[in-house]
Amino acid sequence: MRLSVPRPRSLAGQLFAMQAVLIAVVVAGYALFSYLSDREEAEHSARRQARSVALSIADSPSVLEAVGTADPTARLQPYAVRVMRDTDVDFVTIMTPEGIRWTHPDPLQIGHPFQGHIGRAQRGETFTETYTGTLGPSVRAVTPVRDDGRIVGLVSAGIKVEEISRRVQDQLTALLGVAAGALVLGAVGTYVINARLRRHTHGMNADELSRMHDYHQAALHAVREGLLMLDGQYRVALINDGGRELLGVGGDVVGRPVAGLGLPAPLTGALLSSEPRVDEVHLTAERVLVVNTSPVSGGERRGTVVTLRDVTELQSLMGELDSERGFTQALRSQAHEAANRLHTVVSLIELGRAEEAVDFATAELELAQALTDQVVAAVGEPVLAALLLGKTAQANERGVELVVSQDSRLDDGLLPPSLPSRDLVTILGNLIDNAVDAAQGRVPSRVTVAAYTGTGADGGGPELVLRVSDTGAGVDPAHAGLLFQRGFSTKPAGPGGRGLGLALVRQAVHRHGGTLTVAEAEGGGARFEARLPLAGTGTTAPAPRTAAPTPGATA
Repeated sequence: MRLSVPRPRSLAGQLFAMQAVLIAVVVAGYALFSYLSDREEAEHSARRQARSVALSIADSPSVLEAVGTADPTARLQPYAVRVMRDTDVDFVTIMTPEGIRWTHPDPLQIGHPFQGHIGRAQRGETFTETYTGTLGPSVRAVTPVRDDGRIVGLVSAGIKVEEISRRVQDQLTALLGVAAGALVLGAVGTYVINARLRRHTHGMNADELSRMHDYHQAALHAVREGLLMLDGQYRVALINDGGRELLGVGGDVVGRPVAGLGLPAPLTGALLSSEPRVDEVHLTAERVLVVNTSPVSGGERRGTVVTLRDVTELQSLMGELDSERGFTQALRSQAHEAANRLHTVVSLIELGRAEEAVDFATAELELAQALTDQVVAAVGEPVLAALLLGKTAQANERGVELVVSQDSRLDDGLLPPSLPSRDLVTILGNLIDNAVDAAQGRVPSRVTVAAYTGTGADGGGPELVLRVSDTGAGVDPAHAGLLFQRGFSTKPAGPGGRGLGLALVRQAVHRHGGTLTVAEAEGGGARFEARLPLAGTGTTAPAPRTAAPTPGATA
């Protein structure tokens, strides 16, 4: 039958078992070493003690005096017993130079030959040895007794080996007691530390931690959303591939503070905030991000978990949806107006005024066709032309006159594929919406739009110029530096928030390497101008017409 020893499942249990075995091995090794060294030291000590006792007895005048008497045993036996008791040796044997005992712990052994080597002592030498005699194995010392240089007797003092072993065992017992205490103390300390480790690892063993790490790494690099983890000092503790792409950071950023990543100030402020952020929209140089932050706490602040979602395409689609919604509203309004005009025509016919009905209908058709013809003639690019027609109708509904400047000239096919129409709708649509908001309710209420290609101000290649002017209140110079930041607006916040349109315009312009400026328009109001390079188009941009803007097509 095979005996199997259960292994602890958790990492903490394995560490506890390993440390307990390690402590036990160290203690056992130290105990063995101490036993061997203490035994050797005990034997040396016993030899020194036996030698000292033997030399002291040999040098005693009373011993020398007793040796010269007719019955040395009578005086030496009590003396030897007293010395054994006082010096803690097992035997003291005083004998003749030939080795016949005068004293012995066992009186029956007196008069018998000494069991051991005495030849060296008979030659006047003091020595020690381990020998098995009548009392068993012992460590003994033998030395001569001299009288004026003549050897008149021998003295042997010894300690039994079992006594030496007993002394060592007593020391070993004390050592094992100390070792056991150290083992218990170490086990308690190890248990306390491992209990804390179990709390931190949630009782998982090494295999479970390794598997969780593999899942963690796989999930970290598989998700397309950005994941950023900050420590308590707002330094990057972890960032996945999606986070690097969305934030536009490269290299080794782990350990760097968030403030040193070169992110836009509003986004950096959101990441440094101690309060959680939920679905906040932030802009980077090229993207629109939805940011969520959640602090990690366990009795104290340990860091922040940040998730990032790219909604650049969604924001563009929402912009297009808003434009389509505006077109729909404009069509609904135009349908209402068309119904009114149709009723007028029908009423004129019913009244028998057919000629007046024809003149009225013809005039309305000519006005609508003139509007379309003039916009299309100025801006041949179909997406921008459709945008301008829709915005013209929207502005008219709000009592604002939208004018396409006579210097506008943008033929179809002139724009390169690198300049998508979606970005043009974002730029021009947001600028027109802001201008209409600013001009509404003013006298006059006018928005002027110019779109043409020209040569760069520094003599560079061709570029697209989109200019929108309004007759509003203009831009406060104190707000000029904040105008294009996300969240800044001088208008009341609506249901969807404010302050994103101009930030999106700036992002789109910068993404294509262009410039965006704001200045005071002629006659008051604000003038926004976006210049986008058209490098690589292979065309020569016509010179813009410099005639003063005059009302062209109006709704």
